[in-house]
Amino acid sequence: MLLRGQTAVVTGAGRGIGRAIARRLAAAGAHVAITSRTAEQLHETQKCIERDNGRVLSVVADVTREEDVERLFAETAEVLGPVKILVNNAGIAPVAKIEEMEPHLFDTLVRTNMRSVFLCTRAVWDGMVKSGGGSIVNISSVAAHDPFPGLAAYGGAKAFVTTYTKGLAEEGRPHGIRVYCVAPGAVETVMLRGAFPEFPEDQVLQPEDVASLVELLLMPGARYSSGESITIRKS
Repeated sequence: MLLRGQTAVVTGAGRGIGRAIARRLAAAGAHVAITSRTAEQLHETQKCIERDNGRVLSVVADVTREEDVERLFAETAEVLGPVKILVNNAGIAPVAKIEEMEPHLFDTLVRTNMRSVFLCTRAVWDGMVKSGGGSIVNISSVAAHDPFPGLAAYGGAKAFVTTYTKGLAEEGRPHGIRVYCVAPGAVETVMLRGAFPEFPEDQVLQPEDVASLVELLLMPGARYSSGESITIRKS
């Protein structure tokens, strides 16, 4: 349990990949703060972690809003201690071609997939610098480098996450801050099935596959790979 006693924050933890990551980190000994906009889903994740004897704090928040992010990290620090691990997982993936993409939907996509990463990273950065380091994992997508019709805007937002990761890794290196990017292919989630209900099951990852990779990146053996974007896909 190499993460024992470390405080981790996982955004978008109400279901799917975020829930799997939160459970994995808690099982590895981390004290996990989970956040989502949906209280009911967050409660289910909390119950899963507590059933496995993990320590968890639930904070309902919209991580696209600066005031919510400030409250999230203030509550986390007060209850669980200084944050040493951040997983920026919150995201949306609307499927819409250019003629179908309304400006309000584009703005929501940018806020959720890009602004939230910036706000949450900014919220933990100073504390990580002062404490001598920490780890940040940003969840991107294979769409960042291989988008197809309907996912142009989503792929562009995730390409920002990939590039932002590289820049942050360079800024964090002198301070012991490691920053990684995980780019999954299709993962068996409500989000996937809502957009692609007929996607072949034999080509789909499980959320636990992504969670396992995130855990590996937090181990000492990955300390020289900061800045890398790692693709995980079955097809």
